[in-house]
Amino acid sequence: MTMKLSEKHKELKNYSEKRRAFLALVQDEGSTQEAQNTAYAEMIDALTDDCMAAAEAEGMRAAENKFNELQKFGGTKLSSDEIKFFNNLDTDVGYKEELLLPQQTIDRIFEDLTESHPLLTEIGLQNAGLRLKFIRSEVSGTAVWGKIYGEIKGQLDAAFAEDEDIQNKLTAFVVVPNDLTEMGPGWVERFVRTQIVEAFSLALMLAYVNGDGNDKPIGLRKDVSEGVTVTGGVYPDKSISGTLTFKDADSTIKELTEVMNSLSVKENSKRITVDGKVLLICNPSQAWALKAQYTIQNANGAFITALPFNVKVVEAEGVPENEVIALVRGRYDAYIGGGTRIKKFDQTLAIEDCTLYTAKTFAHGKARDNKAALLYKLDLEGLGA
Repeated sequence: MTMKLSEKHKELKNYSEKRRAFLALVQDEGSTQEAQNTAYAEMIDALTDDCMAAAEAEGMRAAENKFNELQKFGGTKLSSDEIKFFNNLDTDVGYKEELLLPQQTIDRIFEDLTESHPLLTEIGLQNAGLRLKFIRSEVSGTAVWGKIYGEIKGQLDAAFAEDEDIQNKLTAFVVVPNDLTEMGPGWVERFVRTQIVEAFSLALMLAYVNGDGNDKPIGLRKDVSEGVTVTGGVYPDKSISGTLTFKDADSTIKELTEVMNSLSVKENSKRITVDGKVLLICNPSQAWALKAQYTIQNANGAFITALPFNVKVVEAEGVPENEVIALVRGRYDAYIGGGTRIKKFDQTLAIEDCTLYTAKTFAHGKARDNKAALLYKLDLEGLGA
């Protein structure tokens, strides 16, 4: 019963419009926090209305029967814990307590996050489950040739570090019309999950691109170099490393060679292998212009998109126009953890015959060092972008 992003947005037309308006405000340096908050509230309201309209269009009870039938043929099957949780959603969750969503629902939320949003997949977002710690490792050392049975001269050291700083709380607001709770646990689960996925994915993408580190992850556009000045918990933007134009094949090879060379040396001056691991992350509209420039039709009639050195283009909302982030896959730590906790506020929207819930989880994001990602100016004027 999982809906892909493209499928969902066909149903959620009003939400899609409000989402674009919210993103435009977020990327507008002149917009106020109040304006962004208002736009976010309108976006969530539109999501609720569109979800409810979709439910009514299908016929909620008919859809619930269809949902149950799908379970028999490999569709989403709710566990007994999930059925109990969503059956009792309107009664079991109180003001003073937070209930943890069933693990199966949390797993599906994570799957939806990564499957529907390319950036979250490509940077390697990981689910730390209930653990608020994760292990990082940096391998160093050399292997030395010697005689058979001779002294062991080579030593490979793996420096492991244990972090507990998945400390940035991410909260989404979920609105459930009271009538929906009468239609069965399958519809309630789908409704709640859709809202959580949409709210979490948008927040995570924006944070992993441009988060300033102040109560949020440290984004790819931020300077995390050794000794960087952090003011009030806020990390500064990276310096621009150069300009990419992609205007022709020779220019593209030369420009990407410089990118690959720069990314293949860590901040501590040690070299790493980056072939096939480099991502170019840019604004969706410019990502398509770039993909179009390097899409050809082969002898079999199939269209193939390919850049030199197996570089992959990834679109991400939140990347400013005329910028591109070059990232080595696997060198940015992105985690969510601590489960997803639900808390009920049944008086807040009582006049609208709805119940407000908050869904809370924890997130972490930070590059391994300042050379894990580099920021470039993107000049696609020659491509008509």
